[in-house]
Amino acid sequence: MKLFKKRAAAKIPEGYTADTVRIEKSTCTGERTIGFYDPKDKKLVYAELVRTDADIKAFYEKYGIDM
Repeated sequence: MKLFKKRAAAKIPEGYTADTVRIEKSTCTGERTIGFYDPKDKKLVYAELVRTDADIKAFYEKYGIDM
Protein backbone atom coordinates (compact mmCIF):
# COMPACT_ATOMS: atom_id res chain seq x y z
CA MET A 1 0.00 0.00 0.00
CA LYS A 2 1.39 3.37 -1.00
CA LEU A 3 0.71 6.32 1.25
CA PHE A 4 2.05 8.99 -1.06
CA LYS A 5 1.43 9.35 -4.75
CA LYS A 6 3.89 11.13 -7.01
CA ARG A 7 2.18 14.07 -8.63
CA ALA A 8 2.49 14.73 -12.32
CA ALA A 9 4.59 17.74 -13.21
CA ALA A 10 2.69 20.97 -13.73
CA LYS A 11 2.80 22.49 -17.18
CA ILE A 12 5.14 25.39 -17.73
CA PRO A 13 2.93 28.49 -18.11
CA GLU A 14 2.20 29.49 -21.68
CA GLY A 15 4.70 31.97 -23.10
CA TYR A 16 7.51 30.86 -20.78
CA THR A 17 10.27 28.28 -21.10
CA ALA A 18 12.79 26.62 -18.82
CA ASP A 19 15.23 29.36 -19.89
CA THR A 20 13.05 32.07 -18.34
CA VAL A 21 13.37 30.71 -14.78
CA ARG A 22 15.13 33.27 -12.61
CA ILE A 23 16.04 33.64 -8.96
CA GLU A 24 15.93 37.17 -7.58
CA LYS A 25 17.28 38.37 -4.25
CA SER A 26 16.09 41.40 -2.26
CA THR A 27 18.84 43.92 -1.56
CA CYS A 28 17.26 44.93 1.74
CA THR A 29 16.38 41.64 3.39
CA GLY A 30 18.20 39.08 1.28
CA GLU A 31 14.94 37.24 0.69
CA ARG A 32 15.05 35.09 -2.46
CA THR A 33 12.22 34.29 -4.87
CA ILE A 34 12.10 32.01 -7.90
CA GLY A 35 9.76 32.23 -10.84
CA PHE A 36 9.40 32.79 -14.55
CA TYR A 37 10.81 36.15 -15.69
CA ASP A 38 8.64 38.32 -17.92
CA PRO A 39 11.00 40.65 -19.84
CA LYS A 40 8.12 42.84 -21.02
CA ASP A 41 6.95 43.68 -17.49
CA LYS A 42 10.42 43.15 -15.98
CA LYS A 43 9.13 41.05 -13.08
CA LEU A 44 8.72 37.47 -11.93
CA VAL A 45 5.44 35.68 -12.48
CA TYR A 46 4.36 32.51 -10.68
CA ALA A 47 6.94 33.48 -8.06
CA GLU A 48 7.60 31.41 -4.94
CA LEU A 49 9.61 32.14 -1.82
CA VAL A 50 12.97 30.36 -1.53
CA ARG A 51 14.31 29.58 1.93
CA THR A 52 16.68 26.70 1.11
CA ASP A 53 18.20 25.03 -1.92
CA ALA A 54 15.57 22.32 -1.48
CA ASP A 55 12.92 24.92 -2.36
CA ILE A 56 14.73 25.63 -5.65
CA LYS A 57 14.90 21.92 -6.42
CA ALA A 58 11.19 21.56 -5.60
CA PHE A 59 10.31 24.39 -8.01
CA TYR A 60 12.18 22.72 -10.86
CA GLU A 61 10.59 19.35 -10.03
CA LYS A 62 7.15 20.94 -9.85
CA TYR A 63 7.41 22.03 -13.49
CA GLY A 64 9.42 19.01 -14.67
CA ILE A 65 12.50 21.07 -15.55
CA ASP A 66 16.03 19.68 -15.37
CA MET A 67 18.43 21.78 -13.33
